[in-house]
Amino acid sequence: MKFGRFLTAMATIALCSQALANPVLTPHTAEYKVKISGVSGRLNTELRQTETGYSAQHIVQPTGLVRIIARGKMDVTSEFDITPTGVKPVRFHEVDTIRDEPEVDLEFNWTSNEAFGTVGEDEVRLQLDGIAHDNVSIQYALMHDLLTDERSDQYTLFDIDKMRVANVSNVGEEEVKTKAGTFLAVGIQHQKEGSSRTTTLWCAKELDYLPVVIEQHRKGKLTFRASLVSYLPTPE
Repeated sequence: MKFGRFLTAMATIALCSQALANPVLTPHTAEYKVKISGVSGRLNTELRQTETGYSAQHIVQPTGLVRIIARGKMDVTSEFDITPTGVKPVRFHEVDTIRDEPEVDLEFNWTSNEAFGTVGEDEVRLQLDGIAHDNVSIQYALMHDLLTDERSDQYTLFDIDKMRVANVSNVGEEEVKTKAGTFLAVGIQHQKEGSSRTTTLWCAKELDYLPVVIEQHRKGKLTFRASLVSYLPTPE
């Protein structure tokens, strides 16, 4: 009996250790106030847990009088799974009628290690060499890797018709003030090789490293800023 109890206790410890080593992302909704090259807008994000993994939807819309001039919206959805090797995207779909960009519809097949789909009217098929991300799944990959303390210095990102390496760096901690509150946040910056655009996510540990401020600079000029207005966990 004592030996049986010992095995049970060891199994429980092993399961608890595995759960701590592989924390899951918290389903939630969040709203951000957005500035895009001086134009005001709103970013609404939702992370849902599905039967096979997660689905994240990001929607950007102009607000106020700007809606009269800059109509349309940016609607981006990324489906992904969390595996022992990290976040793996499964499907990516982007419609951007604000900037009149081509619609993107992409699937990731991790059996054949291919990404394939369409960008506008053009078909794309890319060979994958290791985990690659779309523009939304990268955020949740970074959040997950910060939670597990396994962040890498390089991630691979889909870019129109090819995969590009993005270099990632920690730019330090700052106290960040938003309408949702004041947070001690770590700055994680990533930039695709050959690109003049850098993206910095200010991630709050108390919100499972959710970005409370997102900034994009191009050639040193701020072109996009999103600041958290509200956050609501929605456990399922």
